[in-house]
Amino acid sequence: MTVLHVPAKWHLSPKQVLSNYLAICKIKVVLMLVLTAWIGIALAPDMQRGWVSQVMSLLGIGFLSAAAAAINHIVDREIDKKMARTRHRPIASAQLSITNALLFALILSILGCALLIIWSNLLCTILTLGALVGYAVIYTLFLKRATPQNIVIGGLAGAMPPLLGWVSETGTLSAPPWLLVMIIFTWTPPHFWALAIARKNDYQRANIPMLPVTHGVAFTKLCIIAYSVLLGIVCLLPYLIGMSGWVYLSSACLLNAVFISKSINLYWHQSEQQAMALFRFSISYLLILFIALFIDQWLLQ
Repeated sequence: MTVLHVPAKWHLSPKQVLSNYLAICKIKVVLMLVLTAWIGIALAPDMQRGWVSQVMSLLGIGFLSAAAAAINHIVDREIDKKMARTRHRPIASAQLSITNALLFALILSILGCALLIIWSNLLCTILTLGALVGYAVIYTLFLKRATPQNIVIGGLAGAMPPLLGWVSETGTLSAPPWLLVMIIFTWTPPHFWALAIARKNDYQRANIPMLPVTHGVAFTKLCIIAYSVLLGIVCLLPYLIGMSGWVYLSSACLLNAVFISKSINLYWHQSEQQAMALFRFSISYLLILFIALFIDQWLLQ
Protein backbone atom coordinates (compact mmCIF):
# COMPACT_ATOMS: atom_id res chain seq x y z
CA MET A 1 0.00 0.00 0.00
CA THR A 2 1.32 3.46 -0.94
CA VAL A 3 1.93 5.70 2.03
CA LEU A 4 1.55 9.42 1.37
CA HIS A 5 4.66 11.27 2.47
CA VAL A 6 4.55 14.73 4.01
CA PRO A 7 7.90 16.55 4.41
CA ALA A 8 8.88 16.27 8.07
CA LYS A 9 9.87 19.91 8.36
CA TRP A 10 6.28 21.01 8.01
CA HIS A 11 4.64 18.75 10.63
CA LEU A 12 1.27 19.43 9.06
CA SER A 13 -1.95 18.67 10.86
CA PRO A 14 -4.63 16.57 9.09
CA LYS A 15 -6.60 19.78 8.54
CA GLN A 16 -3.61 21.45 6.85
CA VAL A 17 -3.01 18.39 4.67
CA LEU A 18 -6.64 18.42 3.57
CA SER A 19 -6.39 22.15 2.92
CA ASN A 20 -3.35 21.59 0.68
CA TYR A 21 -5.12 18.96 -1.40
CA LEU A 22 -8.16 21.20 -1.78
CA ALA A 23 -5.88 24.09 -2.77
CA ILE A 24 -4.29 22.23 -5.68
CA CYS A 25 -7.80 21.33 -6.88
CA LYS A 26 -8.58 25.05 -7.29
CA ILE A 27 -11.86 24.23 -5.61
CA LYS A 28 -13.57 27.58 -6.31
CA VAL A 29 -12.77 27.31 -10.02
CA VAL A 30 -13.99 23.71 -10.09
CA LEU A 31 -17.27 24.71 -8.41
CA MET A 32 -17.77 27.35 -11.11
CA LEU A 33 -17.10 24.75 -13.82
CA VAL A 34 -19.54 22.32 -12.22
CA LEU A 35 -22.17 25.07 -12.03
CA THR A 36 -21.87 25.77 -15.75
CA ALA A 37 -22.00 22.02 -16.46
CA TRP A 38 -25.19 21.87 -14.39
CA ILE A 39 -26.68 24.65 -16.53
CA GLY A 40 -25.85 22.52 -19.56
CA ILE A 41 -27.81 19.65 -18.00
CA ALA A 42 -30.72 21.94 -17.11
CA LEU A 43 -30.96 23.29 -20.67
CA ALA A 44 -30.72 19.87 -22.32
CA PRO A 45 -33.86 17.96 -23.40
CA ASP A 46 -35.35 15.94 -20.57
CA MET A 47 -34.04 12.39 -20.97
CA GLN A 48 -35.67 11.07 -17.75
CA ARG A 49 -32.26 10.19 -16.31
CA GLY A 50 -33.04 11.04 -12.71
CA TRP A 51 -31.22 13.34 -10.31
CA VAL A 52 -28.81 10.65 -9.06
CA SER A 53 -27.37 10.13 -12.55
CA GLN A 54 -27.09 13.88 -13.03
CA VAL A 55 -25.33 14.43 -9.70
CA MET A 56 -22.90 11.60 -10.38
CA SER A 57 -22.17 13.03 -13.82
CA LEU A 58 -21.43 16.42 -12.28
CA LEU A 59 -19.15 14.77 -9.73
CA GLY A 60 -17.31 13.03 -12.54
CA ILE A 61 -16.82 16.32 -14.41
CA GLY A 62 -15.75 17.95 -11.13
CA PHE A 63 -13.21 15.23 -10.30
CA LEU A 64 -11.59 15.45 -13.73
CA SER A 65 -11.53 19.25 -13.52
CA ALA A 66 -9.85 19.02 -10.12
CA ALA A 67 -7.32 16.53 -11.54
CA ALA A 68 -6.48 18.99 -14.32
CA ALA A 69 -5.98 21.73 -11.72
CA ALA A 70 -3.67 19.49 -9.68
CA ILE A 71 -1.58 18.70 -12.76
CA ASN A 72 -1.43 22.43 -13.48
CA HIS A 73 0.05 23.00 -10.01
CA ILE A 74 2.66 20.29 -10.62
CA VAL A 75 3.71 21.53 -14.06
CA ASP A 76 3.79 25.20 -12.99
CA ARG A 77 5.61 24.69 -9.67
CA GLU A 78 8.83 26.43 -10.79
CA ILE A 79 6.90 29.34 -12.26
CA ASP A 80 4.77 29.58 -9.12
CA LYS A 81 7.90 29.98 -6.98
CA LYS A 82 8.76 33.20 -8.86
CA MET A 83 5.36 34.85 -8.54
CA ALA A 84 4.08 36.62 -5.44
CA ARG A 85 0.51 35.47 -6.16
CA THR A 86 1.42 31.78 -6.33
CA ARG A 87 4.64 31.20 -4.38
CA HIS A 88 2.72 29.97 -1.33
CA ARG A 89 0.87 27.26 -3.26
CA PRO A 90 1.34 23.84 -1.61
CA ILE A 91 3.64 22.31 -4.23
CA ALA A 92 5.63 25.48 -4.91
CA SER A 93 6.25 25.92 -1.16
CA ALA A 94 7.07 22.19 -0.70
CA GLN A 95 4.14 21.59 1.67
CA LEU A 96 2.96 18.86 -0.71
CA SER A 97 5.27 16.54 -2.64
CA ILE A 98 5.07 16.07 -6.41
CA THR A 99 4.61 12.33 -5.93
CA ASN A 100 1.61 12.79 -3.65
CA ALA A 101 0.10 15.40 -5.96
CA LEU A 102 0.49 13.10 -8.99
CA LEU A 103 -1.07 10.21 -7.10
CA PHE A 104 -3.93 12.46 -6.01
CA ALA A 105 -4.50 13.64 -9.61
CA LEU A 106 -4.46 10.03 -10.83
CA ILE A 107 -7.03 8.97 -8.22
CA LEU A 108 -9.29 11.91 -9.14
CA SER A 109 -8.97 11.06 -12.84
CA ILE A 110 -9.87 7.41 -12.30
CA LEU A 111 -12.84 8.31 -10.10
CA GLY A 112 -14.03 10.92 -12.58
CA CYS A 113 -13.82 8.56 -15.55
CA ALA A 114 -15.53 5.77 -13.63
CA LEU A 115 -18.44 8.01 -12.61
CA LEU A 116 -18.92 9.28 -16.17
CA ILE A 117 -18.72 5.84 -17.72
CA ILE A 118 -21.20 4.37 -15.22
CA TRP A 119 -23.64 7.25 -14.83
CA SER A 120 -23.26 9.17 -18.09
CA ASN A 121 -21.91 8.02 -21.45
CA LEU A 122 -18.71 7.39 -23.40
CA LEU A 123 -18.87 10.61 -25.42
CA CYS A 124 -19.06 12.75 -22.29
CA THR A 125 -16.12 10.83 -20.79
CA ILE A 126 -13.98 11.36 -23.90
CA LEU A 127 -14.82 15.06 -24.13
CA THR A 128 -14.11 15.62 -20.43
CA LEU A 129 -10.76 13.84 -20.70
CA GLY A 130 -10.05 15.95 -23.78
CA ALA A 131 -10.72 19.11 -21.75
CA LEU A 132 -8.33 17.82 -19.04
CA VAL A 133 -5.57 17.25 -21.60
CA GLY A 134 -6.31 20.60 -23.23
CA TYR A 135 -5.89 22.52 -20.00
CA ALA A 136 -3.31 20.49 -18.08
CA VAL A 137 -1.04 19.62 -21.01
CA ILE A 138 -1.65 21.71 -24.15
CA TYR A 139 -2.28 25.00 -22.33
CA THR A 140 -0.16 24.64 -19.19
CA LEU A 141 2.83 22.84 -20.69
CA PHE A 142 3.00 24.42 -24.14
CA LEU A 143 0.75 27.39 -24.95
CA LYS A 144 1.30 29.25 -21.68
CA ARG A 145 5.03 29.34 -22.34
CA ALA A 146 4.92 29.80 -26.11
CA THR A 147 2.56 32.61 -27.14
CA PRO A 148 0.83 35.72 -25.77
CA GLN A 149 -2.36 34.29 -27.27
CA ASN A 150 -2.10 31.40 -24.78
CA ILE A 151 -5.26 32.24 -22.89
CA VAL A 152 -7.25 32.78 -26.10
CA ILE A 153 -6.34 29.42 -27.60
CA GLY A 154 -6.24 27.51 -24.33
CA GLY A 155 -9.50 29.03 -23.13
CA LEU A 156 -11.52 26.45 -25.04
CA ALA A 157 -10.74 23.76 -22.45
CA GLY A 158 -12.16 25.88 -19.64
CA ALA A 159 -15.22 26.76 -21.73
CA MET A 160 -16.31 23.14 -22.23
CA PRO A 161 -18.39 22.37 -19.06
CA PRO A 162 -21.80 23.53 -20.42
CA LEU A 163 -21.29 21.24 -23.40
CA LEU A 164 -20.14 18.43 -21.11
CA GLY A 165 -23.29 18.79 -19.02
CA TRP A 166 -25.49 18.72 -22.11
CA VAL A 167 -23.68 15.68 -23.55
CA SER A 168 -23.85 13.86 -20.20
CA GLU A 169 -27.63 14.20 -20.43
CA THR A 170 -28.19 13.50 -24.14
CA GLY A 171 -25.13 11.62 -25.37
CA THR A 172 -25.10 13.83 -28.48
CA LEU A 173 -23.54 17.09 -29.65
CA SER A 174 -25.97 19.94 -30.44
CA ALA A 175 -25.76 23.61 -31.36
CA PRO A 176 -27.30 25.24 -28.22
CA PRO A 177 -24.57 24.20 -25.73
CA TRP A 178 -21.92 25.43 -28.16
CA LEU A 179 -23.36 28.93 -27.68
CA LEU A 180 -22.66 28.61 -23.95
CA VAL A 181 -19.14 27.42 -24.75
CA MET A 182 -18.74 30.46 -27.00
CA ILE A 183 -19.82 32.78 -24.16
CA ILE A 184 -17.20 31.39 -21.75
CA PHE A 185 -14.58 31.25 -24.52
CA THR A 186 -15.13 34.97 -25.27
CA TRP A 187 -15.28 35.87 -21.58
CA THR A 188 -11.96 34.20 -20.71
CA PRO A 189 -9.47 36.64 -22.35
CA PRO A 190 -10.76 39.88 -20.75
CA HIS A 191 -11.21 38.05 -17.45
CA PHE A 192 -7.65 36.76 -17.40
CA TRP A 193 -5.95 39.73 -19.04
CA ALA A 194 -7.29 41.98 -16.28
CA LEU A 195 -5.46 39.77 -13.77
CA ALA A 196 -2.38 39.68 -16.03
CA ILE A 197 -2.25 43.49 -16.03
CA ALA A 198 -2.38 43.57 -12.24
CA ARG A 199 0.29 40.85 -12.03
CA LYS A 200 2.43 41.92 -14.98
CA ASN A 201 5.66 42.06 -12.95
CA ASP A 202 5.08 38.52 -11.71
CA TYR A 203 4.66 37.15 -15.23
CA GLN A 204 7.66 39.14 -16.43
CA ARG A 205 9.81 37.75 -13.63
CA ALA A 206 8.62 34.20 -14.43
CA ASN A 207 9.28 34.76 -18.17
CA ILE A 208 5.70 33.94 -19.15
CA PRO A 209 4.65 35.70 -22.40
CA MET A 210 1.32 37.09 -21.21
CA LEU A 211 -0.07 39.85 -23.41
CA PRO A 212 0.77 42.77 -21.06
CA VAL A 213 4.39 41.55 -20.95
CA THR A 214 4.85 41.08 -24.71
CA HIS A 215 2.65 43.87 -26.11
CA GLY A 216 2.29 46.30 -23.23
CA VAL A 217 -0.50 47.25 -20.87
CA ALA A 218 -2.10 49.85 -23.17
CA PHE A 219 -2.54 47.34 -26.00
CA THR A 220 -3.90 44.74 -23.57
CA LYS A 221 -6.50 47.23 -22.33
CA LEU A 222 -7.66 47.83 -25.91
CA CYS A 223 -7.97 44.07 -26.40
CA ILE A 224 -10.01 43.83 -23.20
CA ILE A 225 -12.43 46.46 -24.49
CA ALA A 226 -12.70 44.70 -27.88
CA TYR A 227 -13.41 41.33 -26.26
CA SER A 228 -15.89 42.91 -23.84
CA VAL A 229 -17.89 44.31 -26.76
CA LEU A 230 -17.67 40.96 -28.57
CA LEU A 231 -18.84 39.22 -25.38
CA GLY A 232 -21.87 41.50 -25.24
CA ILE A 233 -22.79 40.50 -28.80
CA VAL A 234 -22.25 36.78 -28.21
CA CYS A 235 -24.44 36.90 -25.10
CA LEU A 236 -27.39 37.95 -27.26
CA LEU A 237 -27.32 34.71 -29.25
CA PRO A 238 -29.16 32.47 -26.73
CA TYR A 239 -32.10 34.91 -26.80
CA LEU A 240 -32.02 35.35 -30.58
CA ILE A 241 -32.33 31.60 -31.21
CA GLY A 242 -35.12 31.20 -28.65
CA MET A 243 -32.97 29.41 -26.10
CA SER A 244 -33.81 31.96 -23.41
CA GLY A 245 -36.31 34.69 -22.58
CA TRP A 246 -36.51 38.19 -21.13
CA VAL A 247 -35.00 37.40 -17.74
CA TYR A 248 -31.77 36.27 -19.36
CA LEU A 249 -31.79 39.04 -21.97
CA SER A 250 -32.25 41.85 -19.45
CA SER A 251 -29.62 40.34 -17.13
CA ALA A 252 -27.15 39.90 -20.00
CA CYS A 253 -27.65 43.49 -21.20
CA LEU A 254 -27.14 44.92 -17.72
CA LEU A 255 -24.12 42.73 -16.94
CA ASN A 256 -22.45 43.48 -20.25
CA ALA A 257 -23.06 47.21 -19.88
CA VAL A 258 -21.21 47.09 -16.54
CA PHE A 259 -18.47 44.86 -18.02
CA ILE A 260 -17.84 47.25 -20.93
CA SER A 261 -17.99 50.25 -18.59
CA LYS A 262 -15.37 48.72 -16.29
CA SER A 263 -13.21 47.81 -19.30
CA ILE A 264 -13.29 51.42 -20.54
CA ASN A 265 -12.62 52.67 -17.03
CA LEU A 266 -9.58 50.38 -16.86
CA TYR A 267 -8.29 51.85 -20.14
CA TRP A 268 -8.22 55.38 -18.68
CA HIS A 269 -6.59 54.41 -15.41
CA GLN A 270 -3.21 52.86 -14.70
CA SER A 271 -4.27 51.55 -11.30
CA GLU A 272 -3.75 47.92 -10.38
CA GLN A 273 -6.92 48.23 -8.30
CA GLN A 274 -8.95 48.94 -11.47
CA ALA A 275 -7.61 45.80 -13.11
CA MET A 276 -8.42 43.66 -10.07
CA ALA A 277 -11.88 45.24 -9.84
CA LEU A 278 -12.62 44.11 -13.40
CA PHE A 279 -11.16 40.66 -12.70
CA ARG A 280 -13.34 40.18 -9.61
CA PHE A 281 -16.45 41.51 -11.33
CA SER A 282 -15.90 39.14 -14.26
CA ILE A 283 -16.23 36.17 -11.90
CA SER A 284 -19.53 37.44 -10.50
CA TYR A 285 -20.60 38.31 -14.04
CA LEU A 286 -20.34 34.72 -15.28
CA LEU A 287 -22.03 33.32 -12.19
CA ILE A 288 -25.00 35.71 -12.41
CA LEU A 289 -25.31 35.30 -16.18
CA PHE A 290 -25.64 31.52 -15.97
CA ILE A 291 -28.00 31.70 -13.00
CA ALA A 292 -30.20 34.06 -15.03
CA LEU A 293 -30.12 31.59 -17.90
CA PHE A 294 -31.22 28.80 -15.55
CA ILE A 295 -34.04 30.91 -14.04
CA ASP A 296 -35.23 31.81 -17.54
CA GLN A 297 -35.27 28.14 -18.54
CA TRP A 298 -37.19 27.24 -15.38
CA LEU A 299 -39.78 29.96 -16.06
CA LEU A 300 -40.19 28.83 -19.66
CA GLN A 301 -41.01 25.25 -18.64
